[in-house]
Amino acid sequence: MIKPFLYALQFLTRIPVPLMDAPSPTMQGRAVLAYPLVGLLIGSLLVVTHLTLSSQHISTSLQAALLLAFWVGITGALHIDGLADMTDAWVGGYGDRERTLEIMKEPTCGPMAVTIIVVVLLIKYAAIEQLVELGYWQALLVVPILGRASLVASLLALPYIRKEGLGSHAAQHLSKQGAWLALMLTAIFVATQLGATLLPLLAALFALFWLFSRSVMRRIGGLTGDVAGALCELVEMFSLLMIVLLIS
Repeated sequence: MIKPFLYALQFLTRIPVPLMDAPSPTMQGRAVLAYPLVGLLIGSLLVVTHLTLSSQHISTSLQAALLLAFWVGITGALHIDGLADMTDAWVGGYGDRERTLEIMKEPTCGPMAVTIIVVVLLIKYAAIEQLVELGYWQALLVVPILGRASLVASLLALPYIRKEGLGSHAAQHLSKQGAWLALMLTAIFVATQLGATLLPLLAALFALFWLFSRSVMRRIGGLTGDVAGALCELVEMFSLLMIVLLIS
């Protein structure tokens, strides 16, 4: 499991990883199963950062800003880029599948993409500030896990439609049994951290995933890397918001 984890870490973060050969299609599929573990590492680093900042008596607002900056930096804004591309495509595609897919491949970022990024990061910042104030560090640990578990769920539930996309080999060689096991283990771990908060949170996330998947299937008929990245960002934002509402 070490190699798949390292490939997943290399793909999903900017954490330095020893140089490795390009992963085989089979290895790419196995690496997907390690995505929640990458989320666990990100969450653990966020908790350590939070505890370090708290020991320095830094204000909650500054802590929230630094934690969010660290969160974005360690992922290289990978999923934020996907959210921006999907937003531009959904707005500029005017319901046309081919036009939507074409826009998602463009490197430029339109005003709607900038707007959604600002809104999502603002909600994340406000939620993190509230969680820091309440001392609820468990959310910082589990939310990155939930975000990356959503990537596993999306590859399991939706067809990958770009043959040349980064996720095409991963989708083709993903073990469905392994994916279900990874999701079950994720749910069990999150339950140990959130307790009674978990059930309403999972129900809300299932609803979000269903609505998101329905929109994606209607518009383009399946998954792309940008769509998966957008889902991860939305799941993280929604999870932070839901936890704040449930514990307040």
